[in-house]
Amino acid sequence: MQTTLLLTVIAVLSVVGYLVGRNRAVAIAGGRLSTLHSVPPYHGFYVALWAGVPALILLAGWVSCEGPIIMSLVLGQLPAALIPQDAQALTLLQTDILNLAAGVSTGREPDPAVADAARLYNSFHTLAESCLLALGAALAVTGLILAKRQIRTELRARNRVEATLNVLLILCSLVAILTTVGIVLSLLFEAIQFFTKVPLTDFLFGLHWNPQTAFSGDVSGSFGAVPLFTGTLLITLIAMVVAVPVGLMAAVYMSEYAAPTVRAVVKPVLEILAGIPTVVYGFFAALTMAPAIRDLGNALGLDVSSQSALAAGVVMGIMIIPFVSSLSDDVINAVPQALRDGSYGLGATRSETIREIVLPAALPGIVGAVMLAVSRAIGETMIVAMAAGLAANLTANPFAAVTTVTVQIASTIRGDQEFNSPKTLSVFGLGLVLFVVTLILNVIALRVVHKYREKYD
Repeated sequence: MQTTLLLTVIAVLSVVGYLVGRNRAVAIAGGRLSTLHSVPPYHGFYVALWAGVPALILLAGWVSCEGPIIMSLVLGQLPAALIPQDAQALTLLQTDILNLAAGVSTGREPDPAVADAARLYNSFHTLAESCLLALGAALAVTGLILAKRQIRTELRARNRVEATLNVLLILCSLVAILTTVGIVLSLLFEAIQFFTKVPLTDFLFGLHWNPQTAFSGDVSGSFGAVPLFTGTLLITLIAMVVAVPVGLMAAVYMSEYAAPTVRAVVKPVLEILAGIPTVVYGFFAALTMAPAIRDLGNALGLDVSSQSALAAGVVMGIMIIPFVSSLSDDVINAVPQALRDGSYGLGATRSETIREIVLPAALPGIVGAVMLAVSRAIGETMIVAMAAGLAANLTANPFAAVTTVTVQIASTIRGDQEFNSPKTLSVFGLGLVLFVVTLILNVIALRVVHKYREKYD
């Protein structure tokens, strides 16, 4: 609550600082704004930044280190006999303190000393937030006053404001990079720990996946991920066979053949498919598509499982049609009309123009749309879990039950099993392989785009 109040105070003081700085610049200029190095709004932004940025830095710094600092103070008040030496037991003690402080039941009668520690944690937290509010407000007011005193005709307010905003933009752009690095490192460290228990060759080339046997102590032959990779590839391939032709042809129709009124109706209706929750697609696949495929297969004399890769792949392909059609439609519309007119002027028909001119020109964007659809298909979980099952079968039969990497990650990570067990750590190995495969697909897409890109004046 105090944090929200501090953010409100900072926002109000920043607005006040802007008005004060702008008015101060106008007053100093004495009606001759040409004597100012920067226009008055830049002086206003200069004061507003001094009023807001230092206080925000203080708030961000405190929020990032508040928990460990308060917890260390609380643990220092506990009797030494209650503080375990084991790292996991200490983490459990800290979790109990945080749960009790938040009013969450731990499921057992807490130790009186731990309950007192939770109350002490709340008191420290309240005191810290009150101090933060006072200090942040004081820092914002101080920045506002100091910045106001610096305003004069020769102040390079524009340069300083733009330099500050440039730094903020760079920091914002680093968020994506740092997030990617954090994801890779979090996967890599845990995956390395997994591969110290299970050989990498057994994981990548093993033909049997059964993590449950790892609890017996024998992990050999239990973590062969080839069935998972095969199932992922099979379902993704089926989805692409459905989504790419349908989506691309729909994009060609909407951009080249459909009347404006038809396009205005068809495209939004098609894009509704992208907004349907995946669990709804899972219900459709499990209750409608899978029985229909099974009945059709039985009528043709085929042995079709009640849960099959074909059912999951077809429904997944329907789900990702909008990713292909919408993006491809935008790319095709971006092809210059002059290319079409030149083709018609040389006697080409509409179909020849689309096939020989428009589609090659739009190929980089179409490849990007297809790669986005592939990534979406690889990462889908709910449809596969409900329509294809959890059985890690090594088969290329689309009528059989299979599973995928993401489904196994979702089904393995849940529960109360020990975190550092081979079964739990296996999800990081799967995640790392999935990340590497996605990275390779992106690199291939970039190579295709670079090779076939066409530039126009």
